[in-house]
Formats: sequence, C-alpha cells, structure tokens
Amino acid sequence: MIKVLVGFASGIISGMGIGGGAVLIPALLFMTSISQQTAQGINLVYFLPTAAVSLIIHIKKKNVEIKTAAIIGAAGIFGAFAGAWAAMAIEGEILRRLFGVFLLLVGAHEIYKGIRISKTT
Repeated sequence: MIKVLVGFASGIISGMGIGGGAVLIPALLFMTSISQQTAQGINLVYFLPTAAVSLIIHIKKKNVEIKTAAIIGAAGIFGAFAGAWAAMAIEGEILRRLFGVFLLLVGAHEIYKGIRISKTT
C-alpha cells in the first residue's frame, strides 16, 4: 500500500509540472535495495505515461507554448543522452549524494523564493 501512495503522491507532483522523481527516487531507495541508477531508470519509465497525461491536460488548458517547448525538448534530448551517460559512469553512492545535494538546493531555493514573495505581499 505504501508503494501505491508513493506512486500517487509522485503523480500529483508530476501533474503540477514539478517532477515526481523528487518523491519517487528517494522512496525507491529507502523502501527497496535497488541502486541509484536503477531508481533513476524506474523514474524515467514512470515519467513517460504521467508526463503524457499531464501534457495533454496542459495543452487543452493552453498552458503550453508549443514552439518554446519544441526547442527546449530538442535540447533536452541531447541533455538526456549526456545525463544518462554520466549516471552510468558515476559510482552509485556518489550519484546518490549528488542527487541529495540537488534536492537540498532546490528546496532551499523554494524556501528563499517563498520568503521573498511573502515579504512583498
């Protein structure tokens, strides 16, 4: 049941456009004995259908600039190749720590942004 709840929470976050991997990858690492690379691979497979559903809804709501998304998407394809290569070349424990630092930086940025916004209102 916990895995279902993790999937649901990750889906909600994905639907918001934030990225469910921030929930899914740590959950997989804490709940199973899989490697960081395997958790990231599972996240990528999980991402495909959730991204497709989210994209359809956002396009229907006219929240997507198709031309901008196409440019960013094309560049993202090359970045995905580079990132996948790097993830396979880096030792799992180092990759896990880098991912943790990334999550901390994103969290700190969001807290800073929230404080800045609350000061202006």
